[in-house]
Amino acid sequence: MHDSLQSPIHRADRMIVMGDGTHMESRLGDVLVHRGVMNAGQVDRVLTEQSRTGEPFGVLCERLYNVHPNDVEAAWGEQYARLTMRIDPHTEAFDPAVLGLVDPRQAWQFGCLPVRWDANEVMVATSEAKLVRAHRFCTRRIPHPVFLVLCEQEDLEASLQRWYPLPGAKAA
Repeated sequence: MHDSLQSPIHRADRMIVMGDGTHMESRLGDVLVHRGVMNAGQVDRVLTEQSRTGEPFGVLCERLYNVHPNDVEAAWGEQYARLTMRIDPHTEAFDPAVLGLVDPRQAWQFGCLPVRWDANEVMVATSEAKLVRAHRFCTRRIPHPVFLVLCEQEDLEASLQRWYPLPGAKAA
């Protein structure tokens, strides 16, 4: 990932204004085009169909253009990583009750580190490499609304070792 993607300072609609003043689109269709999965005309057709049916964008990509679900999921992960907050888990205040939402095996296997309540949601830290997997696990297994934030992989592993010690564990 480019360094300029590390620190968005302002979000307006779906445009991110970066620290250096450049703008970056964060629409899923733009990510799919950038990745070479779809072209702009296909994205426009999907958007037209979406406005007509209300179906999710990714579902329409799969149905109309046989885009593989893994491609949609990877693009979603890239989009989410551009938009979400980044933290240093070493400086965060952890809530023991939130830590109890997952067990050590789950934390290590899915690369998810519950941090604390933030309003009505559970903040869960993960790394960019674990984002899609952590999202899939957390939204299916944690019985509360969850939002994911990113941290460096080595910081995630150090924090997992601190809060969920598991001899010999390495993030899968």
